[in-house]
Amino acid sequence: MRDTTKHQGLRNKLAIVLQSKGIVDEKVLNAVRKIPRHLFIDSSFEAHAYQDKAFPITANQTISHPYTVAFQSQVLEVKAGEKVLEIGTGSGYQTAVLLELKAKVYSIERQHELFKKTSLFLPKIGYRPKRFIFGDGYIGLSEEAPFDKIIVTAGAPFVPKPLLSQLKVGGKLLIPVGDKEQIMTLFIRKSAKEFEKHELGDFKFVPMLQKKN
Repeated sequence: MRDTTKHQGLRNKLAIVLQSKGIVDEKVLNAVRKIPRHLFIDSSFEAHAYQDKAFPITANQTISHPYTVAFQSQVLEVKAGEKVLEIGTGSGYQTAVLLELKAKVYSIERQHELFKKTSLFLPKIGYRPKRFIFGDGYIGLSEEAPFDKIIVTAGAPFVPKPLLSQLKVGGKLLIPVGDKEQIMTLFIRKSAKEFEKHELGDFKFVPMLQKKN
């Protein structure tokens, strides 16, 4: 669990790479500079932890490219104190970014092995969401709705209606939609029944799985 000045230097370099790719939100870049990403992955990948690469983690899942995490975080425009629902806790890296943005985070993971590992690991390094939930992301978290923002970190074959219904008016849902490749799609809730939709380019995520495992 060591975090050294060398790691810090590599994080600063990663932030410069992300800036060159279009990440301009200084709060997001500061989160990248601060969070020890090497602790979120297998130690055998540590030398590459601050490259803009995805890596395998527990339960056949991945930790996303830093660019993808930063891009989603920038698009959501998270403000301090906002309630954010995260679908797919995964390694917890995106969760940590949301917490650095001062959001109140509710995070759902359906892989039990990953849920146990990440819900123990994140508090150890100082990151404490409002709730970790072992559950099905397709149904969201109705008892805590409405949310200011909802972020989905896995590829969904369709947009789950419960997630749209759990958004506040003015809220944003960001979800990669598609099977093998996904289109990053932003929904902004304009009224009880009206949503504005924006397509933000192609990405590749692991699939969003239904039910608990």
